[in-house]
Amino acid sequence: MTALPAPAPSWRMWLMWTIGVVGYVLAITNRTSLAAVGVDAAHRFDADASTLAMFAVLQLAVYGFMQLPVGIWLDRWGARPIMALGMVLMALGQVVMALSPTVGVAIAARMLLGAGDAAIFPGVLRLIATWFPAQRGSLMMQLTGIFGQLGQVVALIPLPLLLHATSWEVAFGALAGGAILFAVLIAALVRNRPPELPADVSVDTDTGTITVVTSAIDTRQGIRAAWAQPGTRLAFWTHFTTPFAGTAFVMLWGVPFLTAGEGLSTAQAAAVTSVYVVAGIVMGPVVGTLSARHPHHRSRLLVLPAVAVQLLLWAAVLVWPAPVPVWLLILLVVALAAGGPASMVAFDFARAHNPAHRLSTATGVTNVGGFLAGLTAILFIGIAMDVQGASRPELYTDRAFRWAFATQIPLWVLGVAMILRERRRLRTAPRR
Repeated sequence: MTALPAPAPSWRMWLMWTIGVVGYVLAITNRTSLAAVGVDAAHRFDADASTLAMFAVLQLAVYGFMQLPVGIWLDRWGARPIMALGMVLMALGQVVMALSPTVGVAIAARMLLGAGDAAIFPGVLRLIATWFPAQRGSLMMQLTGIFGQLGQVVALIPLPLLLHATSWEVAFGALAGGAILFAVLIAALVRNRPPELPADVSVDTDTGTITVVTSAIDTRQGIRAAWAQPGTRLAFWTHFTTPFAGTAFVMLWGVPFLTAGEGLSTAQAAAVTSVYVVAGIVMGPVVGTLSARHPHHRSRLLVLPAVAVQLLLWAAVLVWPAPVPVWLLILLVVALAAGGPASMVAFDFARAHNPAHRLSTATGVTNVGGFLAGLTAILFIGIAMDVQGASRPELYTDRAFRWAFATQIPLWVLGVAMILRERRRLRTAPRR
């Protein structure tokens, strides 16, 4: 048996991960940087609700589209150059955003930011795969996701405070400066793999298994082969149905709803929305543990209850006489936060029901579901606001927001119906 290489010093493993995960926090901050300043953006660019939605929709679309080329580039050049390039692209996007004279240029800036953001999380996952023992990969991925969500807190609290204390240019210029700093830090300190390894491989120190790390979707096997598997379709619809309401709320519409719709101050809205992050951090490990312990009951135990709670709390908010009490708004964001950990169950489905050589394809297909539903929900809400005549911040009303958020219901109905359908098909499908 080939002797395993000596493991890298633990401090070096943790240094690689720490730089990567803090970079991911910064990426989340950049991704959600319009969340708390959407009203300011609408005023600055004189944008109606549909146009404001396009900021987030096109950003998410570019993020999703870039997953395949990012995977290919990670396989070719490794994590360090691709993550550093992603940071540079995010910095350029925020510089353009800071100086944008028109809404069209600002939307292009968000698309550029989405392209850079697309490189960071896959890059961190690759660092985990090459620097940590394979059997610790799942834990490290969970920790990365949990800590990464702290970026939403930065976007919701310090960023609007900085913007209102200084200017639009200073606030978004500061984000650009942070991205450039981390581009330099990643280029200087991060290494694709331990020096004792000749290639990007994952090592299982218990069994001695050495596996080449690949990130790209396996185009030779094709998306068609992955989609033919009921487990992949169940994963797609699970990721479609569980997180989109939280995505729409946190990425764009939550703070305007809480302030212009429900009359909360900016600080109060930030505090309520921050509960989303805390709840996600608390629920993530619990959902992960339950998913591992009950692999045959994931849909019934975790996924469908998460959807039901979101629908129930939104229904309560939509029918409650205005203004909605803060305690109910807090329960709503907790319910929305449950969709994040529940959406990760989708990747368990993809992993459990696909052969190893097709796992990247199935993961990519699954990931598309969440982005598709998220951008659809954001766009539908914006269009519904415009149709009601609430196209600009001074015209936003509680009633308009309630009808707009009701456009999410058909997405939940479609998603649940497809989850139940694919769950039945999976149970009757022949074992592979």
